[in-house]
This record gives sequence, structure tokens and C-alpha cells, in this order.
Amino acid sequence: MIFTLQFAAFAVVAIFLARWRWSLRRRNMQTWDSLVTQLRPDRFQGLTDHFLEREGLNTSPEETWECIHGVRGLLTIYHNAGVMLEMADYASRNSDLVNPQLLAALRNDAMQIRVGVLAAWAKYTFNSSSEIVRLNAFQVASMYTGMAARMMQLLRENASPLVPDFVAAM
Repeated sequence: MIFTLQFAAFAVVAIFLARWRWSLRRRNMQTWDSLVTQLRPDRFQGLTDHFLEREGLNTSPEETWECIHGVRGLLTIYHNAGVMLEMADYASRNSDLVNPQLLAALRNDAMQIRVGVLAAWAKYTFNSSSEIVRLNAFQVASMYTGMAARMMQLLRENASPLVPDFVAAM
């Protein structure tokens, strides 16, 4: 009985380590183009006059909810924040000239956005007040526009030829 439990625990740890190693290998083999193609077009430009250039929204929480198409837009934001996090990691692996404070801000933004989306989605799922859900979505969308603006800054400073691909994907 004890041997079986030890073997099962060893098998679980071995599978976890193998999957982790595989994901690291896959991550390190990614190219910039493969990352850009993973971005889902969000079409949230109506949220602000200067999308991809500065943070801050020109809409109310209700207008933001409508503009991002509700939960579907939150899921797009969640996905794109993860991809932009991978882009920041790619930049740090492949360039020594990248501003470390900017990379730290991008990583922080991505994690805050993903947690905020999960919180908004949970509140939406459990029929919380629609005002609270819309306010959370507004905050997440505001952080998302800021992260997109910082990603544009990173690209302009370190890889200007890549800016058009990023803009087209967003």
C-alpha cells in the first residue's frame, strides 16, 4: 500500500516536471511572428481616442461593457494579456537593451489584468450586481489600454520595424 502511494506520488511529480520542461522548450522556440499571430483582434479602439498610445478611457463603465462585448471581450483581454506577457519575456530573452522597469511594468500589468478578468468573470457567473461587474470590466479595460501603450513603447524603443505587425494584430 505504501509502495503504491510512493509510486503514484513519484509518477505525478515526474509528469509535472516533464510537462514543465516541454512548455519551457516550446516557449524558447517561439518567434516574434508566432507571438503576434497569437494575439486575438480586440477592436476596442472605441474605448479611447489614442488606443495603443496612452492609457485611460473615454467611456463610462456601461459604455465600456458594451464596447468590449461583455464577457467575450473580457476573455479576449485575458488571452491578449498573456500573449503580451510572453512578448515581454521574449524581448528580455533576446535583447540586452530593454528597459527593465518597462518589462517589470508589463509583467505586473499582465498579472493584474488576468486576475481582474477572473474576478469579473466570477462575479458575472455568480450573478453579482451588474454594476460591479461593469466597474471591474472598466478597470480591466483601463489597465489593458495602459499595457498596450507600454508594449508600443517597448517596441518603438527596441524594435521599430515590428510596430506595424503589432498594431495590425491589435
